[in-house]
Amino acid sequence: MNNTLLKIIKFLSFFSLGAFIFWLIYKDQDIERIKSVLKNDVNYFWVLMSLFIGLLSHISRTLRWGLMIEPIGHKPKFTNTFLAVMVGYLMNMVFPRMGEISRCGIISRYEKVSFTKLIGTVVAERVVDMFSLLILLVVVILAQFGKVMGFVNSNPEIKEKLTAVVSSPILLIGLAVMVILLLLFRKAYKNTAVYAKIIKILNNFKEGFVSIGSIKKKFWFYFHSAFIWLMYYLMLYANFHAFDFTKTLNPIAGLTTFVMASFGMVAPVQGGIGAWHFMAKEALALYGVSNENGIIFAFVAHSTMTLMIIIIGIISLLVLPFINRRNDLVSENK
Repeated sequence: MNNTLLKIIKFLSFFSLGAFIFWLIYKDQDIERIKSVLKNDVNYFWVLMSLFIGLLSHISRTLRWGLMIEPIGHKPKFTNTFLAVMVGYLMNMVFPRMGEISRCGIISRYEKVSFTKLIGTVVAERVVDMFSLLILLVVVILAQFGKVMGFVNSNPEIKEKLTAVVSSPILLIGLAVMVILLLLFRKAYKNTAVYAKIIKILNNFKEGFVSIGSIKKKFWFYFHSAFIWLMYYLMLYANFHAFDFTKTLNPIAGLTTFVMASFGMVAPVQGGIGAWHFMAKEALALYGVSNENGIIFAFVAHSTMTLMIIIIGIISLLVLPFINRRNDLVSENK
């Protein structure tokens, strides 16, 4: 099976999974009522405000990534970095996690930075993001313990899957076997060319990963790390004010919905389609929002966010070669 065919199969598999979840959520809904609400009952000022807030988060992520790249000896232009980030978001709509690879490829191509070092910075960035999300999860659990337990109890399949992953004997045995094999055959593989290449890649990767400790402007790194997630939260909460059935909910309800929906984005489907909708409407249900209204909210919030990423991502993809054409010509003439 060639690489292209494998990518097509992966794309169709992930897309089908997301589409199936989306279909399960919306298949029994009154389409005419949804159309009526979208036409007459949505305050689109707040929807547009949420998109503006989302754009601020993308700018902040661009600035933070630039700070993380500096310690590996490069200072990429803001324009290239921002466009790369937006293309990355777009690529994640095609394949989950493909965006991280594509944005590193863009910066490597136009800013002449080691690709593996860039991957290291992105992995470090993802670790920081996951840590931030876990902090928010703890805040939600402490503030809304009863609501969170209500969600878990009403969705026993989620509880069962979490328990199965943590206590999986296959996972534990697999890790043990891997460690034993590495120890037994360490002398044999240490002298191979493949091992040397892997070590070189890992060293580049490590250099990029540990870039956090070498960041000079640490205050701004921490500021952007907090600001990104604050904007993510406000982006969702702004949409609460767009609907009569959510505008009276308090900020904690918004935070709970945001955190739970964020875990929907972690699902292996393009752009969290289906999974995000499910988590958002289930979170809203904890605060008395009906299933029908929760579904409408999820549709508007996710669709507008996705549309913005698609539009800006495509524009970024088209603009990148043009703004870097002069640099390419200079490089060719040297």
